[in-house]
Amino acid sequence: MRQRADGVFRDWLWECEYASPYWPSPDPSPQRTRALMAEDMADPSALNTAEVTLTICTTCRREDVDPEATRPGAILMAALDEATLPAGVTVRGVECLSACKRGCAMVLTGGENRWSYIYGDLDPAAHVDDILAGAAAYAATTDGLVPWRERPQVFRKQSIARIPPIKLPSKDE
Repeated sequence: MRQRADGVFRDWLWECEYASPYWPSPDPSPQRTRALMAEDMADPSALNTAEVTLTICTTCRREDVDPEATRPGAILMAALDEATLPAGVTVRGVECLSACKRGCAMVLTGGENRWSYIYGDLDPAAHVDDILAGAAAYAATTDGLVPWRERPQVFRKQSIARIPPIKLPSKDE
């Protein structure tokens, strides 16, 4: 896999087939795109069966929060515990993610074949629905790479880090 200047990872086959002037461009029509997505979703072997985990820092707090009040990370954890989670998604709390300047912080992980993400500056009063939508989109992928425009705004703007999967795909796979 290669990262191009536009930030999108593409494999060698994509570059050979679609980036070459000698090959025709893929059909960009929305109908064709939806048909391909439906085919991918219909193939159960294409789904990643690894459990997706949202890890929430329960000790996170922002500077604008009263130090004696309940920590926003604990409030976010409680809100996610009460929410209806997408299929295959679990929530767990930890005492510190060392992202104190970007609290509330969370990690989105999903097995050895998916990229992991760290998000910060989360607001437990405003971002729970976006977190759930982002986790559902992430769980629907096999590699953890949700297309940029399909990510909730909070996942686009408040990413701290993206961590490669334990098992990186090779050029030959």
